[in-house]
Amino acid sequence: MVGLRRFLPQYGCFVNKYISQAPVDLVQINQGINLGIEKVLGIRIIAIGPDFICGEMPVDERTRQPFGILHGGASIVLAETLGSWASYMIASDDPAARVAGIEVSGSHVRSVSSGVVTAVARPVRLGRSVHFWRIDIHDQENNLCCSAKLTVKVGGSKD
Repeated sequence: MVGLRRFLPQYGCFVNKYISQAPVDLVQINQGINLGIEKVLGIRIIAIGPDFICGEMPVDERTRQPFGILHGGASIVLAETLGSWASYMIASDDPAARVAGIEVSGSHVRSVSSGVVTAVARPVRLGRSVHFWRIDIHDQENNLCCSAKLTVKVGGSKD
């Protein structure tokens, strides 16, 4: 297998040994997501480990809905950002790798009106062409605010 890939029986496929193959430069990754909606919402990746990626987002005028609480759509953007980046890092030993979220959903279980929310994405299943992630979002008191699921299509430049 290429690079640090190995067979993971719990996922039934070959994947990188780690979400990231090499030491991760969080500054460089955050520059990569400092575009589009992630920039607008203030999303940052703050940690990457062997089986998780963690990010945060402020709860402020950019991310609150008219009733003063965190907008569910902002939570879903945070979830999809983390899961998609994690899938990309797993597939990145293929220069033609492309990833795209194809389904995302979330259950919003607690409101947040200020501060910062932190999300952790962990793989549920990592197949050759589809990755399935669970992303839990917590407030600053570590209360679960949203539990999201994300399905990511992994393919080449022609897929």
